[in-house]
Amino acid sequence: MAEQLISTAEHDRLPDSYVRPETQRPRLREVVPDAEIPVVDLADPDRAAVVARVAEACRTHGFFQVLNHGVPEELTAAMMSVAYEFFRLPAEEKAKLYSDDPGKKMRLSTSFNVRKETVHNWRDYLRLHCHPLEHYVPDWPDNPPSFRETVSAYCREVRELGFRIYGVISEGLGLDGGYIKETLGEQEQHMAVNFYPRCPAPELTYGLPAHTDPNALTILLMDQQVAGLQVLKDGRWIAVNPRPSSLVVNIGDQLQALSNGRYKSVWHRAVVNSDRPRMSVASFLCPCNDVRIGPAAKLVTGDTPAVYRDYTYAEYYAKFWSRNLDQEHCLELFRT
Repeated sequence: MAEQLISTAEHDRLPDSYVRPETQRPRLREVVPDAEIPVVDLADPDRAAVVARVAEACRTHGFFQVLNHGVPEELTAAMMSVAYEFFRLPAEEKAKLYSDDPGKKMRLSTSFNVRKETVHNWRDYLRLHCHPLEHYVPDWPDNPPSFRETVSAYCREVRELGFRIYGVISEGLGLDGGYIKETLGEQEQHMAVNFYPRCPAPELTYGLPAHTDPNALTILLMDQQVAGLQVLKDGRWIAVNPRPSSLVVNIGDQLQALSNGRYKSVWHRAVVNSDRPRMSVASFLCPCNDVRIGPAAKLVTGDTPAVYRDYTYAEYYAKFWSRNLDQEHCLELFRT
C-alpha cells in the first residue's frame, strides 16, 4: 500500500482519484489574498491587552498568529529542515513506515483517511504521538540522524507555549488562568508533519479540504517560502500568508465546546500549487482521553444555556475518525 505515497515520484498528471467534483473544488480565484489576520505579540508587557486581543481573535476568527512566542527561531528552522530531509528519503525507506491505520501512534500515510474517503487529498504526512516523549521517541524514525533530537526539542517548546496560550484564553473567558489546562487533564500531544508535493492541477484538488480540528489547540509552523493555509471568515476563504518568526494558533473543537460556543473552532483548508512543494508542522494539544468535556459551568446561565452535552475526548475522537474529513462539523453531533 505504500505505493499510495505521492512524495515518492514527480507527477505530470493529476490521477483521477484526486479530482474533486466541480462543486467541491477550491475556486482559487475567489480567495481573498490580503485579508487582515489577527496578530498577537506575546512579549507585550500589557497582559490585559494580550488577553483582550486573543479573546477578540478567538471570537471573530478562531485563529491568530503569535510573535515573540518563545520557541527559538533556530529550532523552528531546524524542525522545518529535518522535515524536508525526511520526505526526501528514498521511497523504500519511507515504505517501511507506511500505514493507513488511524489508530497507530506513529505512521507515515497519505491523504487523510484512505480507508473511508472516496476522493483523495494531495498530501503525505508523518503522524507522531509526542507525550510523554520518553514513551514514544524510541519508535520514531531514526533517519535523518537528527530527527529524534530536533523534533523532541521542538515538541517540548511547543507544549509549553500551548499551556501559556491556554492561560490567556482562560482569562479572556473570565475563568481562572489555569482552568483550561486543569480541566483537560494530562494532555496528549500529537504532531502531523504535512508534505504537499508540487501538484499538476491545484485547481482540481486539495492538500486538505475544509475541516475543523478535533483537539483543543493547534500550533502550526508554516513553510516560510510557500503559502497554502486558508481559513473561512464570513463565508469567504482568506489566505493566511507566512509571517516571519510567527506561529499560527487554531482554536479546536474542544475549546469551542468548553467556551459554550463563544469561541469558534476555525474552518480551514490546505491548497496546493504547481510551482513548488510545501511543508507544514501541526502540533495538537489533546485532552486526556477519559476527561469529561463540556461548557465551563461559569459560562452556563439562564440566558446562555449549555450548547453541548458532556462527553469524553475518547468518544469524540473515535467519532471524528469514523467520518470523512469534509462532513458536517463533528461537534454538531454533541449538541444538547
